[in-house]
Amino acid sequence: MQLGADHVRVRVPATSANLGPGFDALGLALALHDVLEVRALATDEVVVDVEGEGAGEVPADETHLVVRALRAALDVAGAPQTGLHLTCVNRVPHGRGLGSSAAAVVAGVVAARALVADPSVLDDDVALGLATAIEGHPDNAAPALLGGATVAWDAGQGDGPRAVRLDVHPDVRATVLVPSARLATSRARGVLPTHVPHADAAFNAGRAALLVEALTRRPDLLLDATDDRLHQAYRADVMPSSFELVQELRARGLAATVSGAGPTVLVLSTPDGLEEVARVADSLVGGTADWAVHRLDVDTRGVVGERL
Repeated sequence: MQLGADHVRVRVPATSANLGPGFDALGLALALHDVLEVRALATDEVVVDVEGEGAGEVPADETHLVVRALRAALDVAGAPQTGLHLTCVNRVPHGRGLGSSAAAVVAGVVAARALVADPSVLDDDVALGLATAIEGHPDNAAPALLGGATVAWDAGQGDGPRAVRLDVHPDVRATVLVPSARLATSRARGVLPTHVPHADAAFNAGRAALLVEALTRRPDLLLDATDDRLHQAYRADVMPSSFELVQELRARGLAATVSGAGPTVLVLSTPDGLEEVARVADSLVGGTADWAVHRLDVDTRGVVGERL
């Protein structure tokens, strides 16, 4: 497989996983994007320029996550490796539960897809499998790749991950409350128990099923549909401010959850409810430097790669 282009651009969305009860399965793409450009170089040189989130923090060499994912995808496609000049303009917060690592991995895979002569060898199924192999689970990678809301699962028997895309109701809106503090996903996962009560598992199964209906046809059900007994309370000690904020928001009738592994808080609403979300959020965290509040649409396209 030869390269078919030497300069590509990729735009990839932030994502929120779990959405309350859909632990490691449900995800939502949000209209907050990282944009990167990749140029293939005639030398073996790797140059990484980062602006915005992660600037001065993430690696600027072969170990950069986008570079690693891109090289893995070129290998899968049977394409030659090359020198790279990677330019990233990052807006997705790092370490906050908004899928920044999944965004980087998916962007790298799709950059490779845009570079190779036959992009079909890195179709969405292959891309999801490769991104999951690098990320460890598909709940953020799937919405980053496909857009909208997604349900992801492991097909088993060596068949790898699968995902289906849901068309989100046009009235669904997202508000994210992003703290200044970061939390490693490994730490958030490390506090989860190995066993949970059967009643809690049954509760979450019902609410996750209801959430599919709420996201696609009945946004009025979002408050009930985002309730969870499987993971958020167990993580309260490693993100006490976020857990308390979720409880406060839900007590006021708002469909709030921890976004992914946290500590960002996601509130789902309809357009009619946005002002109430803003009012309550302002009363709880307004005027503090520790929280930033953003209104976001649902990203319906997912990652977009183009040749330049």
